[in-house]
Amino acid sequence: MKMYLQGQWQERGAVTKVIHPYDGTVLDTVPTGTAADITSAVDGLEQGATIMRALPTHRRVEILRRTAQLMAEQQEEIARLISREEGKVLAEGRIEAGRAVETIDLSADAARDLHGETVPLDATPGGVGKVGFTLRVPCGIVAAITPFNFPLNLVAHKIGPAIAGGNAVLLKPASDTPLSALKLVELLLEAGLPEEAIACVTGPGGELGGAICAEARVRKISFTGSAEVGETITLTAGLKRVTMELGSNSPVIVMDDADVAKVAKTLAVTGYANAGQVCISSQRVIATPGTHDDLVDALRTEVDQLICGDPLVEGTQVGPLIRERDAKRVEGWLGEAVTSGADLLCGGQRDGAVVQPALLANVDTAMKLSCEELFGPALGVTRADNLEAALALANETRFGLSAAIFTQDIDRAMQFAREVDSGNLHINFGTAWRAEIMPYGGLKDSGFGKEGPRYAVQEMTETKMVVIHG
Repeated sequence: MKMYLQGQWQERGAVTKVIHPYDGTVLDTVPTGTAADITSAVDGLEQGATIMRALPTHRRVEILRRTAQLMAEQQEEIARLISREEGKVLAEGRIEAGRAVETIDLSADAARDLHGETVPLDATPGGVGKVGFTLRVPCGIVAAITPFNFPLNLVAHKIGPAIAGGNAVLLKPASDTPLSALKLVELLLEAGLPEEAIACVTGPGGELGGAICAEARVRKISFTGSAEVGETITLTAGLKRVTMELGSNSPVIVMDDADVAKVAKTLAVTGYANAGQVCISSQRVIATPGTHDDLVDALRTEVDQLICGDPLVEGTQVGPLIRERDAKRVEGWLGEAVTSGADLLCGGQRDGAVVQPALLANVDTAMKLSCEELFGPALGVTRADNLEAALALANETRFGLSAAIFTQDIDRAMQFAREVDSGNLHINFGTAWRAEIMPYGGLKDSGFGKEGPRYAVQEMTETKMVVIHG
């Protein structure tokens, strides 16, 4: 496929191969963009920002609604594209394709709901006789830097609100999974988005990301990825608005009154979906004494039954990691945990980029499996004496994106909600759950700012205060 900038689909002499993670076949190639391409893209987007700023709200709504319709009509084709380039199983590719339709549709709603407000200036003596109100205006050019693990829906969560707010968009998709993003650009253009209003530059994240941060004409950056890269962007972006959706190692507390069978079945999904390559994947299970042993047994049964292999074969539940080197890293972390005293109860074997779903017990909080983001198909179980100890363990991390508790006690549930430092909190479900409509974002090193179209559009617009003096 070609990349898109300056209102044209363009090729380059150097190309990057897009590889199917399961068998290593080449799916396609995309141009290897450079810093100069970022400059060129922004040159074109300056005009696009002017066009979008003048585009009436109803036209932005129409474009987004039409895009959602086109996506829905091609949902199966798009789902297979997601699964082929990212490696997630076909059932999950279909779910992502459907969620992306909803995200774009909700972005149209957000465009229609965007408005300013009146300000009661006469609430102070100096404001008597004056009228005040605010206007919401576009940032101008919004840069969207997206990860590989949800190559369509996380793109939609940035592009949709950016367009809803009247911005032009510079998209930098993940190098491993650019095809779904380019497909969305095609559909947006088909739906009537002005040609000058979007650019999609493919290529290496380091060079292109640095060029985006250095580009003064970019007013807003929305990034999803690792905490380390997010920190670099934040430090180098200068006077830009930034939204950071970063990593996690999500804890799940299981109390003595929990339904063990329900917990095990749930965690077999929320810990292993997309081979664990989910920012909010359940990773740390913290179990109290009355449930620990039964939970470990139930989890081992559920995890052992997961079907692992070719993601394009119907019925496969866990596919490959995005790259073999990531599978080797996960294999290494599991080995380190075992060497340090953890018990590997099942799984952990690697075949190329595929790692068999793993379950470990007696995991210590100092192990990488517990204190860092694994981004792989494994759960580690740790004992806690009581709720207070479990809450302390849940907070014993630099991350704070998603956390969960299983309990039938409302007081325990509310104590968890008040005391755990996390942007998303789940009661009686795992951590890997998100509705497109909700405010989504993290605390601590998991980032700042919120996604979800209604909330993201606020981050992608600015406030002007107008005062009429009597």
